[in-house]
Amino acid sequence: MQFELASVVPKAIADRPSILQSDIWGKNICFSKGKNIKITAPSGTGKTTLVTILYGLNKNYTGRIGYNEQDLATINPIELSELRQAHWSIVFQDLKLFPALTARENIELKRSMHKTATESSEIEEMADSLGIQSILQQPAGTCSYGEQQRIAIARALMQPFDFLLLDEPFSHLDINNKKKAAQLIQKECKKREAGIIITDLDQDEHFEYQESLNL
Repeated sequence: MQFELASVVPKAIADRPSILQSDIWGKNICFSKGKNIKITAPSGTGKTTLVTILYGLNKNYTGRIGYNEQDLATINPIELSELRQAHWSIVFQDLKLFPALTARENIELKRSMHKTATESSEIEEMADSLGIQSILQQPAGTCSYGEQQRIAIARALMQPFDFLLLDEPFSHLDINNKKKAAQLIQKECKKREAGIIITDLDQDEHFEYQESLNL
C-alpha cells in the first residue's frame, strides 16, 4: 500500500519560488503504509493542497499521483469512494464537522458508515483519552476550536484505514492535549499497521517519524 507521486506540481502554486526548494513538488516520491511522515512548510506552500490531492479531492495539478498503481486523476467515483471507506481517513484543517450535530453524533456518523469500524463503546474510550467526554452531548458548533479538533480526530479514528492524513491537526491544542491526541492516534495506527502523513508549520516530536520532508 503506497502513494506514488511523479513530478506532481499544483497548478495554483506552480509559479512560486518555493516549488524549487520542495522535497515533494516536482519530485518522484512514495509514501508507504506503516510509516510516519512529517511534512513541514510555511503557510502558502501547499500543505492543504497536498492533503486534498492525496485524498482525491483536488485534481488541479500536473504530473501523476497513484495509489497502488491506480491513477487518482482518472479513477472513477465509486473506486475513489471505496478507497476512502477502507484505506484512507482524514482530519481536514477546517475539520468539516456538522455544527448542529452533537460531538457524539459527528463521531457516530462516521462509525456507522463502516461495516468493519470500531465498536460504539470506543467513542467513550476515545473521548476520555482526548478529554472531550464532557462535551459529547454538546452541539459541535458551540465547542471551542480545540475541542472541535479533538472531535474530528476521534471521528477519523472510527473507520478502518491504511493511511491517516492530518492537516495541522493540533494547531489549537495545548501541549498536554497534543500529547493525548498523538498517543491515541499512534495507538490506533499501530493497531491497523497504518501510516501517518501529517502537515504542520513547524517540526515536532509528536510521533516517531520515519521520514521528515519540507514542502
